[in-house]
Amino acid sequence: MGRAERGTETGLIEIFRTVEELRSWTRAQRSEHGSTVGLVPTMGALHAGHASLIRAARRACSQVAVSIFVNPTQFGPNEDFAKYPRSFEQDCALAEREGADVLFVPAVEEMYPAGGETVVDVERLSRRLDGRSRPGHFRGVATVVAKLLIAAEPEFAFFGQKDAAQVAVIRRMAADLRMATGIVVCPIVRDADGLALSSRNAYLSAQERAQALTLNRAIQRVESLVARGERGASALIAATGEVFAAEPAVRMDYIELVDWATLETVNTAVPGSLFAVAAWVGKTRLIDNTILQ
Repeated sequence: MGRAERGTETGLIEIFRTVEELRSWTRAQRSEHGSTVGLVPTMGALHAGHASLIRAARRACSQVAVSIFVNPTQFGPNEDFAKYPRSFEQDCALAEREGADVLFVPAVEEMYPAGGETVVDVERLSRRLDGRSRPGHFRGVATVVAKLLIAAEPEFAFFGQKDAAQVAVIRRMAADLRMATGIVVCPIVRDADGLALSSRNAYLSAQERAQALTLNRAIQRVESLVARGERGASALIAATGEVFAAEPAVRMDYIELVDWATLETVNTAVPGSLFAVAAWVGKTRLIDNTILQ
């Protein structure tokens, strides 16, 4: 089936390079052991946010697979595919420490065979929020997640709320295609200062990291206003704009109040509404959000 490769200095974790190996493992776990399989899709550069997803999968499932694949189709022509952080040895150690059973680490050619023509496009959702700022991004995300779910055939797949627009696209895709995999969304994990954890935080200088806290301050401002009874989208967006205006080095991309299922803008916050922000800090684009209660 697969072969064990040394992924850390302290032990072995099973690493699969092909879809056939991963799928054979999943089917064997189910048929021979009655196991449930959870998949944690990642692009590597794992951090405490990814660790929380692996732990959630460990609690819910008998076996846990973590995929590491920097997906080229979700990067635009002027984006950071070439320099996206890659830390394979550290990723193996974190995944093993948090309880993953196997890693799926395919080559680009394995995920996108020569001559392939099929893509997955969740049309309307993919053009909202980050999809509006990054044309084609969510088509790449939906396509690779569909490929991963087909490869792994997991009972559950685990994603972080930080990428809330991505979650909406994946949920819609899974529902539209009648996929059997349950999509599980886990809370945002933040650093001690409140910055939402992201692999791209590694790009930030010390000064830029301090500036990046503007995103969290904006989220906190909105949560405070909602807690005091404010529900109007225009008031919430205006208050958030004031927070960004106080830090001119941070260039706002979008501030929006939307329905989390459709990503359509709404005029009034209701329980479950998504308030999302995106901004550039130096050359790094960061996102943050809150689900309003």
